[in-house]
Amino acid sequence: MERLQKILAAAGVASRRKCEELILSGKVQVNGETVTTLGTKADPSVDVITVEGKPIGAEKKLYLMFNKPKGVITSASDPQGRKIVTDYLKGIKERVYPVGRLDYDTEGLLLLTNDGEFAHLLTHPKHHVPKTYLATVKGVPHGTALDKLKQGVMLEDGMTAPAEVEYYDIDPEEKYATISITIHEGRNRQVRRMFDAISHPVTRLKRISFGDLVLGNLKRGLYRHLTKEEVDSLYKLARTTTPPTPKR
Repeated sequence: MERLQKILAAAGVASRRKCEELILSGKVQVNGETVTTLGTKADPSVDVITVEGKPIGAEKKLYLMFNKPKGVITSASDPQGRKIVTDYLKGIKERVYPVGRLDYDTEGLLLLTNDGEFAHLLTHPKHHVPKTYLATVKGVPHGTALDKLKQGVMLEDGMTAPAEVEYYDIDPEEKYATISITIHEGRNRQVRRMFDAISHPVTRLKRISFGDLVLGNLKRGLYRHLTKEEVDSLYKLARTTTPPTPKR
């Protein structure tokens, strides 16, 4: 017997959080009975479990790395008709969804999967794997400003964990700088807000790595399947990595 939301996520219905929303909204049935209580247990080998009337089944697990272009929505749909990441997944018949998000103006490495347990583990607040970005910012931050990011800065939703920060490229006229920054959290627009906090707003942001995965030469708008070794490595990182503690 397993919790219903875990069964749904493992079957590739959606992420664990989205599965919980489906249950609470009355869209899940077990043996013909609608279930709306989180934590309800079932046996997928015996019980008939349906979502909006459709029985769930074990899908082939997919793990994709996608080089998201700027101006693409990290979502399953967009009422404004803008491009979404799944528009680029030609040849993928299974329903996959993003692991975390990259905002509209951010490009680079994005993971997609239909393995809800995998997605849940990688996005859990206590087990975020490190993610590295190249942030092009206005002006050139002095070392003391970067030290603030290394120690943690206060945002409206609290102190950030210490980041790993170093110069990547500097304009000779000092109009801009590109900074490599590695964070261990996943707050909304976090990197942009961190640089806003030191008065060097971001003009371009690209994620280049997620844990041990490196974007490398994957072209913008294309995807590739992760290897078993890459998936296993991410699982291991998520289970063993603890984010740095913010300094106060």
